[in-house]
Amino acid sequence: MDRLETPEAARDYVLSARGKGQRVGIVPTMGALHQGHLSLAAESQKHCDATIATIFVNPTQFAPHEDLQKYPRTLEQDCQQLESQGVAAVFVPETSMIYPPGFSTYVQPPAVAASLEGEFRPDHFRGVATIVMKLFQILPATHAFFGRKDYQQLKVIEAMVRDLNVGINVVACDTVREPDGLALSSRNRYLDPQQRQTALQIFGALQNTQQRVQAGETNVAALEREMHCELLGGGEAAKSVDKIDYATIVDAESLAPMEQIDRPAVALIAAFVGQTRLIDNQLL
Repeated sequence: MDRLETPEAARDYVLSARGKGQRVGIVPTMGALHQGHLSLAAESQKHCDATIATIFVNPTQFAPHEDLQKYPRTLEQDCQQLESQGVAAVFVPETSMIYPPGFSTYVQPPAVAASLEGEFRPDHFRGVATIVMKLFQILPATHAFFGRKDYQQLKVIEAMVRDLNVGINVVACDTVREPDGLALSSRNRYLDPQQRQTALQIFGALQNTQQRVQAGETNVAALEREMHCELLGGGEAAKSVDKIDYATIVDAESLAPMEQIDRPAVALIAAFVGQTRLIDNQLL
């Protein structure tokens, strides 16, 4: 596996592959890789001749009070996993290569970024849109692979690519879960055994919401009340999450609020278990 450390080396690598007529897939990550990331690489390998992962903990998508400094960094272990997966190359730039002195240009995220994460993490999607656009410029690939677990992020990137005529195919990949349903996340390693058990309330609430919709419930307010109740452990403090940022149902494309489920929708949850903020979602 080739290790690319500068934007110039990364661009040359992709252009060389493209010059040979190859399809090139990129898998942007912040490292601390798990099976969810590796499933994105596997999906890329199905579609593309060469797959390049990127590992970069992007400082511009973290607020000052968030976990940038303690975000897990496991670069050598990550590279071993990618090489075992058969990934062709990994791009591992230093922060100064991505944001050199004097850097001042940012991407204004699309309207779909305003609510949900945008409300609770105001500059998060500006940082996400900027780093993803930079990666698309540095690595002019044919395909880019993103997980549905970060559903709003996926919609932000899809809108940005559409609105700015970026010549890349964005491929959405299913959320990968533990056998008990917990969505894989680099932040799961912050959870102690009791907290991990509590975190299952999130997927449970989403599953039950899906079942209620399949049984004929269409009233969004009623469904959201049930989600909140389940996240709070049904009154059992030991099963309750510590804080709910949102547990809501919105239009699956625009992320606009809904009163009735009369078109494709998605249920999304962001909640704290201890100090760890977890997100998950379920298409309805």
